Amino acid sequence: MSENDTMNAVRQHTFGGPEVLSVERVERPVPLPTEVLVRVHAAGINPVDWKTRGGTGMAGVLGAPPFVLGWDVAGVVEEVGFGVTTLAPGDRVYGMPWFPRAGGGYAEYVTAPSRQFARMPAGRTFEQAAAVPLAGLTAWQALVDTAGVRPGQRVLITAAAGGVGHLAVQFAKHLGAYVIAVAGPRNQQWLAELGADEVVDYTTGRFEKEVGDVDVVLDLVGDAYDATSTRSVETLRPGGLLVAVPAGVSPELATAAAAAGVRVTGFLVEPDGPALARIAALIEQGTVTVEVAKVLALAEVATAHREGEQGHTRGKIVLRVADDRAC
Repeated sequence: MSENDTMNAVRQHTFGGPEVLSVERVERPVPLPTEVLVRVHAAGINPVDWKTRGGTGMAGVLGAPPFVLGWDVAGVVEEVGFGVTTLAPGDRVYGMPWFPRAGGGYAEYVTAPSRQFARMPAGRTFEQAAAVPLAGLTAWQALVDTAGVRPGQRVLITAAAGGVGHLAVQFAKHLGAYVIAVAGPRNQQWLAELGADEVVDYTTGRFEKEVGDVDVVLDLVGDAYDATSTRSVETLRPGGLLVAVPAGVSPELATAAAAAGVRVTGFLVEPDGPALARIAALIEQGTVTVEVAKVLALAEVATAHREGEQGHTRGKIVLRVADDRAC
């Protein structure tokens, strides 16, 4: 196999801590009909990445290692397969390929169906674009497609300063909602600047005791930490909806919701090129801003996972896979 047939990628051969991640030479993918080959310039880090690395998350979908993690990518179309008409070589794109199957985003090249990508926001860096797909699509699909948020509704967002949360605050505001953000003290002012009408500090008391008459809760924490999903039920008006993102609907949550006369649903994001195009337009217009907490080199992927797992990251951590100046 020649050098041109291989690429650098982050592989793991066993489940475990960040130390199981290593950069290796692997076979470079070839696009099938309707697919594009994208040279990856930046890859986003998400909680599902380190959960899967450790044996939970999407490990049940991917199966046993070895595999290449990563679903957030931004880069340049290198080659198109037969039948592709919406993208061409040289296009700058971003996407969330194949989720929840292996996307292979921590690598120099990925292939996926062309319609799982969209042109990345004009005037933004690859690192900024790579911070968007999984987080942005989670927020968009949960608020727009699942909850159908309408102007004037009250929307509560937990973990509002995180990768999904800070985009959800801005999307909900764009949709005309009254936005209530739950976050720690250092992010209060920032979330207000992003458009939150009300910011609740979870470190000073129980948010469910301070907020009520909510139409939609987007819970990005789950019951694993302090029963946040179940506690969120108390904030909803009768008939309101709680979208439980991290872990779905537990029996305890379902029981609490039934007793309160509210609705609950689990959620899992899907690849969605058209939605990414709409998100890109909002970013280009300045309606939505993307927060990149830190950019690290591909070889620093273990450090990126360690920092992400500590929690309390504002926005997203991103890996730089290739030099922006090379394109």
